[in-house]
Amino acid sequence: MDLITAVKATYEVIGQDLSDLGIQAIILELKQYPEPAVLDALTRCRKELRKITLADILDRLPHGHPGPEEAWAIVSRTLNNEYVSIVWTEQMAQAAGVARPLTTDPVAARLAFKESYTALVSKARAKNQQPTWIASLGYDPVGRQAALEEAVQCGRLSVEHATRLMPSLTLTQTPTTLPVIGKDMPK
Repeated sequence: MDLITAVKATYEVIGQDLSDLGIQAIILELKQYPEPAVLDALTRCRKELRKITLADILDRLPHGHPGPEEAWAIVSRTLNNEYVSIVWTEQMAQAAGVARPLTTDPVAARLAFKESYTALVSKARAKNQQPTWIASLGYDPVGRQAALEEAVQCGRLSVEHATRLMPSLTLTQTPTTLPVIGKDMPK
């Protein structure tokens, strides 16, 4: 199904009328994203919504940024600890800067982080920017290795990048998806 047909079908299934001009505007916006991701987002809209807007479709597109709770879980352990190593995004680092002065009050620090991070991610999404993962290496060498290994396993850093940061690492790239049985399997 092409994009125009998928948008029209989505609005029709939901029972919502959309003018030709509205369809053109939505298509123009959605063409900025990978078509398979847009088609998945439209499928989710058909299943989840009773009324649909462009914002609803965009909200269902994958953007790669961790949610605010996951981001806080990554960042919170490093706020006043130079020994801890993490791999984080630019948005997480900026929001951590807002939270750092508030670490004596963990609740206030968390709320400030979440508010700042959410705004920064919204701006990045509006510009269709995927996250860029950056290593912040602490003083603990064992912690550095663990953080880099986890980042490679999660697909946040490549093996090559991680080994440039810590040449003593011996890693292999792990697939983020499992192979389909019977397809591309060694015989």
